[in-house]
Amino acid sequence: MTKKLVCLDVDGTIVDHDGHLHEPVRAAVRAVLDAGHHVVIATGRSRGATLPVARSLGIDAGFMVCSNGGVTLRLDPELEEGYEVTDLRTFDPRSVLTQLRHRLPSAKYALELPDGTFRSTERFQDTSFGVAAEGVTFEELMDTTAVRLVVFSTDSSAEEFGRAVEGLGLSGVTYSVGWTAWLDVAAAGVTKASGLEALRTVLKVAPEDTVAVGDGRNDIEMLRWAGRGVAMGQAVEEVVAAADEVTGHVDEHGLATVLRSLLEEPAAA
Repeated sequence: MTKKLVCLDVDGTIVDHDGHLHEPVRAAVRAVLDAGHHVVIATGRSRGATLPVARSLGIDAGFMVCSNGGVTLRLDPELEEGYEVTDLRTFDPRSVLTQLRHRLPSAKYALELPDGTFRSTERFQDTSFGVAAEGVTFEELMDTTAVRLVVFSTDSSAEEFGRAVEGLGLSGVTYSVGWTAWLDVAAAGVTKASGLEALRTVLKVAPEDTVAVGDGRNDIEMLRWAGRGVAMGQAVEEVVAAADEVTGHVDEHGLATVLRSLLEEPAAA
């Protein structure tokens, strides 16, 4: 049977909102891998925060798309670090930082660097970074080549924050607003979908044999890109609208339901 390219978001899809990986999901991922399909983690998390998820799933070979498409890794247990970077997309954050600071003066900012480290203002730290961010001044951020810019505001709701960002009309970058007053910015044209499309051609998988599962606004392009795009049960309306179908809530192990459906077909050669 045809080998599928199965692309999985992490937070709210593989793991619940407390970061827990439940056994039905782990078992379903393992079964899909054993059936011969490609399983690719596609996440907004940095490499440092994604590699532990791969290890917990027993994935030590293949590819991962991190930082919303900004970084692609090839996993190989024979390599010294267990992986190598095969694609890296960077941008100059100066212009967008200047615009955002004017509109969101009290927000916290962090930049992911090409080597996977982070620099941040206001002692801004987050588990999605995978490492402790180095505290720097805003001016120092302006002089940093970035893979990803993260902006977090404690002074506004997600809706107010989203309106403020939309009102800026940011150009030359790709961005998505999260569940909270959280903004991810990447180089122009860089999304999970762009990283996965490059992998699809490398792995020689037909477009109709791609499957993607996610729940966030940064999954919208990926769900539209996939031959079968599946939104998690808790996804907001605009994410559901981008998908072909909806599965159960993350607390109902909705991902496992999707993965088990792939096993109803004969395994790939």
